[in-house]
Amino acid sequence: MEIMDYCRREWRGNTQQAARMRKGYEEVSQKFTSIRRVRGDNYCALRATLFQAMSQATASPAWLQDPELTRLPEKLISKHSWIKQWKLGLQLEEKGEDLVENIKESLALLRRKWAALADLGTAEARQLACDELFASADEEYLLYEAIKFLMLSRAIELYDDREQGKDVPFFSVLLFARDTSRDPAQLLRNHLNQVGHTGGLEQVEMLLLAHAMRHTICAYRLSKHGTEEFLTVFPTDPPRDWPVVTLIAEDDRHYNIPVRLCQETSLVRTVDTVTASGAQLWRARPAALFGAVLVAAMLVASRDSQKGTVPGGCVS
Repeated sequence: MEIMDYCRREWRGNTQQAARMRKGYEEVSQKFTSIRRVRGDNYCALRATLFQAMSQATASPAWLQDPELTRLPEKLISKHSWIKQWKLGLQLEEKGEDLVENIKESLALLRRKWAALADLGTAEARQLACDELFASADEEYLLYEAIKFLMLSRAIELYDDREQGKDVPFFSVLLFARDTSRDPAQLLRNHLNQVGHTGGLEQVEMLLLAHAMRHTICAYRLSKHGTEEFLTVFPTDPPRDWPVVTLIAEDDRHYNIPVRLCQETSLVRTVDTVTASGAQLWRARPAALFGAVLVAAMLVASRDSQKGTVPGGCVS
C-alpha cells in the first residue's frame, strides 16, 4: 500500500515515538512509493530478504549452483554432531526425523526455485511467481530452513578461520562474543533454532544473513530517525557485485519491504549512495549498533589478546 497511507494508519498518536516514525516514513517516501507488508511470525527478516532477492533475480547466484551445495549437510553433520540439535520450524515439525535429507531437500528447493525465477523474462513475472511461492507453506518454510543452514555453515567457517588466526570480518567477533553464542553450537541452540519459534534475527545476525546470501542488505531503522543509525548497511563495505535488497524496520525486530517505481538501470548507484551514508555508521559507531554486544566483544578481545514496480533496489 502507499507508504504514507500506511504510516498514517499505523502511527496516529501524539507520542514522541509516533512523531519519530512519521518523520522516518516521510524520509523513506522520498525514494519509495509504497510498502509491502511482511507477515510477522518470527521469520520476517528471512522472508523480507529472501522474497526481495528472489523477485529481483535475473540470474541464479554462482554460490547456489555449486554442485557441493546439497552435500553440505552430510559433510557438516558428520564433522559436527551437535548440528543434530537442529530444530525445524513449527510448520515443518511433522516432517521425518532424517535431518540430513530435510536440509538437502531445502537446499535443492532453494536452488531450483531461484533458478526458475531468474529464467522469467520480466520483473512482473518474477513478482507474480514469488507471490505464489511465498503463499505455499509447504515450500516457503523449507526455503527458510535452507537459508538458516547456510547461515550456520558460514558461521562455522568464520569461527574456524578465527581459531586458526586468519583475518575475519569484525562482525564475526561480535557474533561469538555473546554469552549465548560463544561458538557455532551455541549459536544454533540459542539463536538459529529460535527463528520461527520464539524470536527473529538480531542485528549482528543480519550481518551473518548478508554474508550467507552474498547480498547487501540496506535497512531503514525508523526508530533511529535523526541519527546516523537511520540507514544501516549489512555489511559495511560490501563487494560491488553483490545484489542489494532494502528493508524497513520499525523496531529492529520486524521488517517490511519498501517498493519504488523502477527508474534506475543499475544497482551500483544504490550501493554507492547507501554505502556513503550508511557505512560511516559501522566504522564510527559500532557501539551504537550493538550496545552490550560490543562491550562483550571487547571483553573477549581482552581475554583472547528492498505494473512496473519492484521491491527495493531496481534491477532492470
